[in-house]
Amino acid sequence: MRLQLDGVVKRFGPVRALDGASLDVRGGSLHAVLGENGAGKTTLMRVAFGLLQPDAGTVRLDGTPRRLASPADAIAAGVGMVHQHFTIVPAMTVAENVALGGRGRYDARAAAEVVRRVGAQTGLALDPAARAADLPVAAQQRLEIVKALARDARLLILDEPAAVLTPAEARELLTWLRRFVDGGATAVLITHKLRDALAFADDVTVLRRGRTVATSPAAATDEAALTAHLLGEAGVDTAAVDTAGVATAGVGRAHYAVATPAPSTPAVTTPAVSARGLSYVDARGVTRLRDATFEVRTGELLGVVGVEGSGQHELLRLLAGRLVPSGGALDLPARVAWIPEDRHRDALLLDGTLVENLALRGAGAHRGLLPWPRLARRARALVDRFDVRAGATGVRLPARALSGGNQQKFVVARELAGDADAAPPELVVAENPTRGLDVRATAAVLARLREARAAGAAVVFYSSDLDEVLALADRVLVVYDGRVRPTPAERDAVGRAMLGAA
Repeated sequence: MRLQLDGVVKRFGPVRALDGASLDVRGGSLHAVLGENGAGKTTLMRVAFGLLQPDAGTVRLDGTPRRLASPADAIAAGVGMVHQHFTIVPAMTVAENVALGGRGRYDARAAAEVVRRVGAQTGLALDPAARAADLPVAAQQRLEIVKALARDARLLILDEPAAVLTPAEARELLTWLRRFVDGGATAVLITHKLRDALAFADDVTVLRRGRTVATSPAAATDEAALTAHLLGEAGVDTAAVDTAGVATAGVGRAHYAVATPAPSTPAVTTPAVSARGLSYVDARGVTRLRDATFEVRTGELLGVVGVEGSGQHELLRLLAGRLVPSGGALDLPARVAWIPEDRHRDALLLDGTLVENLALRGAGAHRGLLPWPRLARRARALVDRFDVRAGATGVRLPARALSGGNQQKFVVARELAGDADAAPPELVVAENPTRGLDVRATAAVLARLREARAAGAAVVFYSSDLDEVLALADRVLVVYDGRVRPTPAERDAVGRAMLGAA
């Protein structure tokens, strides 16, 4: 075995994140690790990468017990890790980020050559001179992958690497990962997409509540069996959803359905958003959006799609009131909810409590002292209503201590519930809100967006998973090269429009 983790236990205070978890990864194989948010997948892989020290258990590399006291030990042993939440330094260039942590004097030319070489090998091309902060989210994810590969890792651990990629980009990445393994390397892929695991992995392991509950060759299992292991129960209380996505060739449209009947949708009526000749030029003088004209009506769920860098993120931030238009006219309602793509960077104070994070709602509009007791009561009500699993510590828990799915559910709760003394939002802008979430958390977030639409809000929803958009949206807008155009909600038509084809 290339990597063996046996009986690993890891506690964080009273929380037992890993409870005797095990994982055996064969050399020259791609091993997928599945599990709900909070199941312990990332924690187990951080132990394998030396980021965390286990309270009990053994780590073996090539059959030899190893104490990986730090990531430096793991890197020296040929282990690399691509994290779901970025570790890049925003103020540095791509080349500087890749070289960071190396030895000797920094050689800009050599670092740039490494970036170009890895980009050519993987198809994850990056401009070595670009500042990391200026890269879109998907390009920042590519930079994380390039950083790991630049260290000559032969055992590569990837934590949801395709979470922010378009289906085509995800397929390209996973195809490369398969070639990487077929060339003699070894990889561990943490993913929530069952079809990706079954299509690309050699072996699959499922974790649940910190324990290993199933390991099987991918060819000897299927989606139904994996789902049963993931959920550990006959049914799902909230919503059932297939999040397999479309990252493999030949896979058809995914099916999304809530387990309970969806609320009736009110008749589409008046415009909640009106954009006329809308344009946006960024701080570097690059035109990101040009002459966009469209409306979003109350009780409508508008899907937005586009290849990364086309201008869709700028469009969403304009609609959320986070950017100011450079030209044209944009009419927005007074109450706008904003669910950003990167919850760590744009939605949460990770070291702040849930009460303090709730106080961010409407920040800048408050006057006087904040009503902390009332905020605490409201936070407790939202945690219960939106099934945010905060444990015994409750709303005094730092946001950092929640699993990714529970962090996202809290952000959704804060934004969609509105203020205690005000009506719910009239416009909901959701940017990749299911990024990196498991089956249950994805279902919960999508159900909340449907509920907001049914209650009369206008919902603008972007996802890098095209099938997710096609399954939920009433209408679709495609953004290509800064231009926005309505497109029939059909896979072929949308796909052609995303590539600029007629």
